[in-house]
Amino acid sequence: MWQLAEVFRDLTVVAIPTRTSFRGINLREAALFQGPAGWSEFSPFLEYGEKASEPWLGAALEGAYKPWDDLVRSEIAINATLPRVEISRVNEILSRFPGAKTVKIKVNDFIEDSELVEAALDFNPDFKVRLDVNGGWNLEEALLNLYNFNLRFGNIFEYIEQPTLDISDLKKLKREVPMKIAIDESIRMALDSGFDDVSEFADVAIIKWAPSGGATRAKKLINKIGLPVVISSALDTGVGISHGLALAASLPELNFDCGLATLSLLESDVIKTGLEISAGTIKVTRPLPAQELLEKYSAPKERRIWWQERIETIWNNGFGERWLSEQRN
Repeated sequence: MWQLAEVFRDLTVVAIPTRTSFRGINLREAALFQGPAGWSEFSPFLEYGEKASEPWLGAALEGAYKPWDDLVRSEIAINATLPRVEISRVNEILSRFPGAKTVKIKVNDFIEDSELVEAALDFNPDFKVRLDVNGGWNLEEALLNLYNFNLRFGNIFEYIEQPTLDISDLKKLKREVPMKIAIDESIRMALDSGFDDVSEFADVAIIKWAPSGGATRAKKLINKIGLPVVISSALDTGVGISHGLALAASLPELNFDCGLATLSLLESDVIKTGLEISAGTIKVTRPLPAQELLEKYSAPKERRIWWQERIETIWNNGFGERWLSEQRN
Protein backbone atom coordinates (compact mmCIF):
# COMPACT_ATOMS: atom_id res chain seq x y z
CA MET A 1 0.00 0.00 0.00
CA TRP A 2 1.10 3.55 -0.73
CA GLN A 3 2.93 4.83 2.35
CA LEU A 4 0.97 8.11 2.62
CA ALA A 5 -2.45 6.53 2.25
CA GLU A 6 -3.36 7.38 5.85
CA VAL A 7 -2.85 11.12 5.26
CA PHE A 8 -4.22 11.18 1.70
CA ARG A 9 -7.19 8.90 2.32
CA ASP A 10 -8.99 7.47 -0.73
CA LEU A 11 -6.54 9.19 -3.09
CA THR A 12 -8.07 9.15 -6.57
CA VAL A 13 -6.43 10.58 -9.67
CA VAL A 14 -8.80 11.76 -12.37
CA ALA A 15 -8.18 12.87 -15.95
CA ILE A 16 -10.97 15.01 -17.42
CA PRO A 17 -10.92 16.23 -21.04
CA THR A 18 -11.37 19.95 -21.62
CA ARG A 19 -13.90 21.28 -24.13
CA THR A 20 -11.18 23.31 -25.82
CA SER A 21 -7.45 23.81 -25.42
CA PHE A 22 -6.86 25.98 -22.34
CA ARG A 23 -3.27 26.94 -21.44
CA GLY A 24 -2.37 24.23 -23.96
CA ILE A 25 -4.24 21.70 -21.80
CA ASN A 26 -6.62 19.21 -23.36
CA LEU A 27 -6.76 16.78 -20.42
CA ARG A 28 -6.93 18.08 -16.84
CA GLU A 29 -5.46 15.75 -14.22
CA ALA A 30 -6.08 16.12 -10.48
CA ALA A 31 -5.44 14.09 -7.34
CA LEU A 32 -8.46 14.03 -5.00
CA PHE A 33 -8.53 12.71 -1.45
CA GLN A 34 -10.43 12.87 1.85
CA GLY A 35 -9.59 14.13 5.31
CA PRO A 36 -11.56 14.82 8.50
CA ALA A 37 -12.97 18.06 7.03
CA GLY A 38 -13.95 16.51 3.70
CA TRP A 39 -12.66 16.11 0.15
CA SER A 40 -9.78 18.17 -1.21
CA GLU A 41 -7.70 18.51 -4.36
CA PHE A 42 -4.02 18.59 -5.33
CA SER A 43 -3.64 19.61 -8.97
CA PRO A 44 -0.63 21.77 -9.85
CA PHE A 45 -0.10 21.82 -13.59
CA LEU A 46 2.08 19.03 -14.89
CA GLU A 47 5.05 21.25 -15.75
CA TYR A 48 5.29 22.72 -12.23
CA GLY A 49 8.31 21.63 -10.25
CA GLU A 50 8.53 20.72 -6.58
CA LYS A 51 8.92 24.28 -5.28
CA ALA A 52 6.02 25.66 -7.32
CA SER A 53 3.82 22.70 -6.36
CA GLU A 54 4.41 22.85 -2.60
CA PRO A 55 1.80 25.59 -1.90
CA TRP A 56 -0.76 23.52 -3.79
CA LEU A 57 -0.09 20.60 -1.46
CA GLY A 58 -0.45 22.90 1.55
CA ALA A 59 -3.80 24.09 0.23
CA ALA A 60 -4.93 20.53 -0.44
CA LEU A 61 -4.11 19.37 3.08
CA GLU A 62 -5.70 22.45 4.66
CA GLY A 63 -8.84 21.73 2.64
CA ALA A 64 -8.97 18.14 3.84
CA TYR A 65 -8.06 18.73 7.48
CA LYS A 66 -9.39 22.19 8.41
CA PRO A 67 -13.05 23.26 8.35
CA TRP A 68 -13.95 26.29 6.25
CA ASP A 69 -13.89 29.72 7.85
CA ASP A 70 -17.18 31.44 8.60
CA LEU A 71 -18.94 32.53 5.40
CA VAL A 72 -20.40 36.01 5.01
CA ARG A 73 -22.17 35.36 1.69
CA SER A 74 -23.97 32.33 0.28
CA GLU A 75 -23.32 32.81 -3.43
CA ILE A 76 -20.54 34.24 -5.56
CA ALA A 77 -20.87 36.26 -8.77
CA ILE A 78 -18.66 34.78 -11.48
CA ASN A 79 -17.07 35.84 -14.75
CA ALA A 80 -17.25 33.96 -18.02
CA THR A 81 -13.94 32.74 -19.42
CA LEU A 82 -13.26 32.78 -23.14
CA PRO A 83 -10.15 30.90 -24.33
CA ARG A 84 -8.54 31.64 -27.68
CA VAL A 85 -10.95 29.78 -29.95
CA GLU A 86 -12.39 30.06 -33.43
CA ILE A 87 -14.91 32.90 -33.68
CA SER A 88 -17.57 30.36 -34.62
CA ARG A 89 -17.30 28.83 -31.13
CA VAL A 90 -17.62 32.01 -29.06
CA ASN A 91 -21.40 31.87 -28.56
CA GLU A 92 -21.25 28.17 -27.73
CA ILE A 93 -18.65 28.74 -25.02
CA LEU A 94 -20.13 31.90 -23.52
CA SER A 95 -23.58 30.32 -23.31
CA ARG A 96 -22.14 27.97 -20.66
CA PHE A 97 -21.90 30.95 -18.27
CA PRO A 98 -25.59 31.95 -18.01
CA GLY A 99 -26.14 35.41 -16.58
CA ALA A 100 -22.45 36.33 -16.31
CA LYS A 101 -21.95 40.09 -16.49
CA THR A 102 -18.16 39.93 -16.93
CA VAL A 103 -15.98 38.06 -19.42
CA LYS A 104 -12.27 37.29 -19.20
CA ILE A 105 -10.71 36.77 -22.62
CA LYS A 106 -7.37 35.07 -23.16
CA VAL A 107 -5.39 37.04 -25.75
CA ASN A 108 -2.06 36.94 -27.54
CA ASP A 109 -2.18 40.30 -29.30
CA PHE A 110 -4.51 42.85 -30.83
CA ILE A 111 -4.20 41.68 -34.43
CA GLU A 112 -4.98 38.05 -33.62
CA ASP A 113 -7.57 38.51 -30.89
CA SER A 114 -9.48 41.77 -31.34
CA GLU A 115 -12.14 39.77 -33.17
CA LEU A 116 -12.57 37.63 -30.05
CA VAL A 117 -13.40 40.76 -28.08
CA GLU A 118 -15.79 41.86 -30.82
CA ALA A 119 -17.54 38.48 -30.79
CA ALA A 120 -17.88 38.52 -27.00
CA LEU A 121 -19.50 41.96 -27.19
CA ASP A 122 -21.81 40.74 -29.95
CA PHE A 123 -22.89 37.99 -27.53
CA ASN A 124 -23.43 40.51 -24.71
CA PRO A 125 -22.89 44.21 -25.49
CA ASP A 126 -23.00 44.99 -21.74
CA PHE A 127 -20.13 42.70 -20.78
CA LYS A 128 -17.42 44.10 -18.56
CA VAL A 129 -14.29 42.85 -20.32
CA ARG A 130 -11.01 41.60 -18.86
CA LEU A 131 -8.05 40.67 -21.03
CA ASP A 132 -5.68 37.99 -19.72
CA VAL A 133 -2.20 37.99 -21.26
CA ASN A 134 -0.47 35.59 -18.81
CA GLY A 135 2.66 37.75 -18.90
CA GLY A 136 3.15 37.15 -22.61
CA TRP A 137 4.20 40.66 -23.71
CA ASN A 138 7.28 42.80 -23.27
CA LEU A 139 6.80 46.50 -22.58
CA GLU A 140 6.82 47.59 -26.23
CA GLU A 141 4.29 44.91 -27.19
CA ALA A 142 2.08 45.77 -24.23
CA LEU A 143 1.99 49.46 -25.07
CA LEU A 144 1.21 48.82 -28.74
CA ASN A 145 -1.47 46.21 -28.07
CA LEU A 146 -3.20 48.10 -25.29
CA TYR A 147 -3.25 51.37 -27.22
CA ASN A 148 -4.85 49.50 -30.13
CA PHE A 149 -7.40 47.75 -27.92
CA ASN A 150 -8.30 51.09 -26.33
CA LEU A 151 -8.51 52.84 -29.69
CA ARG A 152 -10.87 50.23 -31.11
CA PHE A 153 -13.06 49.45 -28.09
CA GLY A 154 -12.74 52.46 -25.79
CA ASN A 155 -13.25 52.31 -22.06
CA ILE A 156 -14.80 48.83 -21.79
CA PHE A 157 -11.92 47.04 -20.06
CA GLU A 158 -12.29 46.36 -16.36
CA TYR A 159 -8.59 45.48 -16.21
CA ILE A 160 -5.73 43.84 -18.09
CA GLU A 161 -4.41 40.75 -16.31
CA GLN A 162 -0.63 40.31 -16.20
CA PRO A 163 0.30 42.08 -19.45
CA THR A 164 4.03 41.62 -18.70
CA LEU A 165 6.05 39.70 -16.12
CA ASP A 166 8.81 42.24 -15.49
CA ILE A 167 7.92 44.50 -12.54
CA SER A 168 9.78 47.50 -13.93
CA ASP A 169 7.81 47.13 -17.17
CA LEU A 170 4.54 46.92 -15.23
CA LYS A 171 5.44 50.16 -13.42
CA LYS A 172 6.05 51.96 -16.71
CA LEU A 173 2.92 50.46 -18.23
CA LYS A 174 0.72 51.52 -15.32
CA ARG A 175 1.81 55.13 -15.83
CA GLU A 176 1.14 55.02 -19.57
CA VAL A 177 -2.10 53.13 -20.28
CA PRO A 178 -5.66 54.08 -19.32
CA MET A 179 -6.60 50.54 -18.16
CA LYS A 180 -6.21 49.07 -14.70
CA ILE A 181 -3.61 46.34 -14.31
CA ALA A 182 -4.22 43.09 -12.45
CA ILE A 183 -1.44 40.74 -11.38
CA ASP A 184 -1.55 36.96 -11.14
CA GLU A 185 1.83 35.43 -11.97
CA SER A 186 3.55 38.33 -10.20
CA ILE A 187 1.91 37.02 -7.03
CA ARG A 188 2.15 33.28 -7.61
CA MET A 189 5.84 33.45 -8.48
CA ALA A 190 6.71 35.66 -5.48
CA LEU A 191 4.60 34.46 -2.55
CA ASP A 192 7.28 35.47 -0.04
CA SER A 193 7.63 39.00 -1.42
CA GLY A 194 6.79 41.94 0.80
CA PHE A 195 4.82 43.62 -2.02
CA ASP A 196 5.82 46.97 -0.53
CA ASP A 197 5.60 48.84 -3.84
CA VAL A 198 2.74 46.84 -5.39
CA SER A 199 0.53 49.92 -5.85
CA GLU A 200 3.16 51.28 -8.26
CA PHE A 201 2.58 48.46 -10.76
CA ALA A 202 -0.88 46.98 -10.07
CA ASP A 203 -4.46 47.93 -9.26
CA VAL A 204 -6.00 44.49 -8.66
CA ALA A 205 -4.71 41.23 -7.17
CA ILE A 206 -5.76 37.84 -8.59
CA ILE A 207 -5.77 35.33 -5.75
CA LYS A 208 -6.22 31.59 -6.22
CA TRP A 209 -6.91 29.12 -3.43
CA ALA A 210 -4.42 26.42 -4.42
CA PRO A 211 -1.41 28.42 -5.73
CA SER A 212 -1.64 30.69 -2.65
CA GLY A 213 -1.28 27.72 -0.31
CA GLY A 214 -4.86 27.55 0.94
CA ALA A 215 -7.40 29.91 2.48
CA THR A 216 -5.37 30.87 5.55
CA ARG A 217 -2.30 31.81 3.52
CA ALA A 218 -4.43 33.48 0.85
CA LYS A 219 -5.97 35.81 3.43
CA LYS A 220 -2.55 36.73 4.79
CA LEU A 221 -1.44 37.39 1.21
CA ILE A 222 -4.48 39.59 0.57
CA ASN A 223 -3.76 41.65 3.67
CA LYS A 224 -0.09 41.98 2.76
CA ILE A 225 -0.79 43.08 -0.82
CA GLY A 226 -3.54 45.51 0.15
CA LEU A 227 -5.20 45.74 -3.28
CA PRO A 228 -8.79 44.94 -4.31
CA VAL A 229 -9.05 41.22 -4.93
CA VAL A 230 -10.50 38.83 -7.51
CA ILE A 231 -10.69 35.22 -6.33
CA SER A 232 -10.01 32.93 -9.25
CA SER A 233 -9.26 29.28 -9.97
CA ALA A 234 -6.69 27.19 -11.78
CA LEU A 235 -8.90 24.95 -13.93
CA ASP A 236 -9.79 22.94 -10.82
CA THR A 237 -12.35 20.18 -10.54
CA GLY A 238 -15.48 20.92 -8.55
CA VAL A 239 -13.67 19.87 -5.38
CA GLY A 240 -11.09 22.63 -5.77
CA ILE A 241 -13.72 25.10 -7.00
CA SER A 242 -15.73 24.58 -3.81
CA HIS A 243 -12.71 25.66 -1.74
CA GLY A 244 -12.24 28.74 -3.93
CA LEU A 245 -15.89 29.63 -3.47
CA ALA A 246 -15.53 29.27 0.31
CA LEU A 247 -12.49 31.56 0.28
CA ALA A 248 -14.42 34.20 -1.69
CA ALA A 249 -17.44 33.79 0.57
CA SER A 250 -15.37 34.31 3.73
CA LEU A 251 -13.80 37.64 2.70
CA PRO A 252 -15.27 40.74 4.38
CA GLU A 253 -15.16 42.64 1.08
CA LEU A 254 -15.55 41.33 -2.47
CA ASN A 255 -15.97 43.94 -5.21
CA PHE A 256 -15.31 41.95 -8.40
CA ASP A 257 -16.91 38.98 -10.12
CA CYS A 258 -14.77 35.90 -9.47
CA GLY A 259 -13.07 33.51 -11.87
CA LEU A 260 -14.65 30.43 -10.29
CA ALA A 261 -16.75 29.09 -13.17
CA THR A 262 -14.04 27.25 -15.09
CA LEU A 263 -15.87 23.93 -14.69
CA SER A 264 -17.68 25.08 -17.82
CA LEU A 265 -14.42 24.55 -19.71
CA LEU A 266 -14.27 20.86 -18.74
CA GLU A 267 -16.13 18.06 -20.50
CA SER A 268 -17.58 17.04 -17.16
CA ASP A 269 -16.73 17.08 -13.47
CA VAL A 270 -16.50 14.75 -10.50
CA ILE A 271 -19.34 16.71 -8.84
CA LYS A 272 -22.77 15.80 -10.17
CA THR A 273 -24.84 18.70 -8.78
CA GLY A 274 -24.39 21.73 -6.54
CA LEU A 275 -22.05 24.02 -8.47
CA GLU A 276 -24.30 25.09 -11.34
CA ILE A 277 -24.28 28.69 -12.59
CA SER A 278 -27.57 30.53 -12.07
CA ALA A 279 -28.07 34.20 -12.97
CA GLY A 280 -24.32 34.71 -13.06
CA THR A 281 -23.70 33.24 -9.60
CA ILE A 282 -22.70 29.93 -7.99
CA LYS A 283 -23.96 28.90 -4.57
CA VAL A 284 -21.31 28.19 -1.96
CA THR A 285 -21.58 24.55 -1.03
CA ARG A 286 -19.34 21.56 -0.40
CA PRO A 287 -20.82 18.81 -2.57
CA LEU A 288 -19.36 15.32 -2.56
CA PRO A 289 -17.79 13.83 -5.67
CA ALA A 290 -19.95 11.14 -7.26
CA GLN A 291 -18.40 7.68 -7.17
CA GLU A 292 -19.53 6.90 -10.72
CA LEU A 293 -17.77 10.05 -12.01
CA LEU A 294 -14.59 9.28 -10.06
CA GLU A 295 -14.61 5.88 -11.73
CA LYS A 296 -15.49 7.22 -15.19
CA TYR A 297 -12.61 9.71 -15.20
CA SER A 298 -10.13 7.60 -13.24
CA ALA A 299 -6.63 8.05 -14.65
CA PRO A 300 -4.59 5.08 -15.89
CA LYS A 301 -2.41 3.25 -13.37
CA GLU A 302 0.83 4.85 -14.58
CA ARG A 303 -0.64 8.33 -14.07
CA ARG A 304 -1.83 7.45 -10.56
CA ILE A 305 1.70 6.30 -9.73
CA TRP A 306 3.14 9.52 -11.20
CA TRP A 307 0.92 11.65 -8.94
CA GLN A 308 1.70 9.52 -5.90
CA GLU A 309 5.42 9.92 -6.53
CA ARG A 310 4.94 13.67 -7.03
CA ILE A 311 3.27 13.95 -3.61
CA GLU A 312 5.92 11.74 -1.98
CA THR A 313 8.77 13.87 -3.37
CA ILE A 314 7.37 17.06 -1.85
CA TRP A 315 6.44 15.32 1.39
CA ASN A 316 9.84 13.68 1.90
CA ASN A 317 11.83 16.87 1.23
CA GLY A 318 10.75 18.55 4.45
CA PHE A 319 7.14 19.43 3.77
CA GLY A 320 5.73 16.38 5.54
CA GLU A 321 7.75 16.96 8.70
CA ARG A 322 6.61 20.59 8.88
CA TRP A 323 2.98 19.67 8.29
CA LEU A 324 2.95 16.91 10.90
CA SER A 325 4.54 19.31 13.39
CA GLU A 326 1.77 21.84 12.74
CA GLN A 327 -0.86 19.16 13.35
CA ARG A 328 0.71 18.20 16.69
CA ASN A 329 0.76 21.86 17.78
